[in-house]
Amino acid sequence: MHTHWILGPGAIGRLLAHSLTPFVDVAVIGRRALPARQLLTTPEGEVHAQHLTSLTAEQLAADAPVPPAFVHITTKAMAAETALESLISIIAPSTPLVLWQNGFYAQPLITQTWPGPVLCATTTEGAYLTGDDGVVHAGRGHTYVGDLNNQHSKLAETLAKTLTQAGLAATAVDDIRQRLWQKLAVNAAINPLVALHGVRNGELRGDGFVNQVVAVVKEVASIMLAESIQPPNNGQGEEAWLALVWQVIESTANNKASMLQDVEAKRPTERGAILGPLIESAERHGLGCEVLQGLDDELAVLEASF
Repeated sequence: MHTHWILGPGAIGRLLAHSLTPFVDVAVIGRRALPARQLLTTPEGEVHAQHLTSLTAEQLAADAPVPPAFVHITTKAMAAETALESLISIIAPSTPLVLWQNGFYAQPLITQTWPGPVLCATTTEGAYLTGDDGVVHAGRGHTYVGDLNNQHSKLAETLAKTLTQAGLAATAVDDIRQRLWQKLAVNAAINPLVALHGVRNGELRGDGFVNQVVAVVKEVASIMLAESIQPPNNGQGEEAWLALVWQVIESTANNKASMLQDVEAKRPTERGAILGPLIESAERHGLGCEVLQGLDDELAVLEASF
């Protein structure tokens, strides 16, 4: 059995651990150990209990562990580099990393600095935590895996096969940068709005939010064009981006977005990794981004109130 370490016991981290545990040896690594008995609620509402190995980096180092086949970093984007530093004395520099962050912040930074393979995963799986011992798989999605420089296609195929076997449908791709920017576009249209208004994804279909979603997508579509990111599903321009956003909202209607989870827990959000690259790109290309900047400003004020 190969070993998969999951660095960051958040919603996606624990969903990954629950899914992989029946097939590979898994260790969940966090700042503190979690209860061994963990609960997973499926999208169908079934509750499954499973034993997950939960350790701190210090405990892991003391155990002289077998080198992992993959280290999945599932922390928030702004914490990914610091989290990786906690393992640098334990893992070989050739260890493959898998980055599961939202946005486009951690991926280029770690790809440039880590000597071993760095895969990036972008997923539409929906999940949220219900405490120290529970995670809800709120909506099934699809995961794409690849690396920014297209140097590790076989490794990406191996990981995609393992994820699919574990019930998380996955595909290895050679255009992960394009897909990360597509996910960024979707996150920018959903996460800030649900976080600021305290609603689940599906509520954005209501009359009070439709115009706001459209306004965000209008700015995002212009930025994507400037970045040479093709519209999704072979579509054209703004309409294609809007169709993708509504599709994701529909398929994750019951999901509590990660940014909303952060706000409810009074934690800093990932606005810097989601809105930051878009605002920076708009400014670089001389494009208007008043709506995106406004959302970022509102989130900054909200975070300051914590």
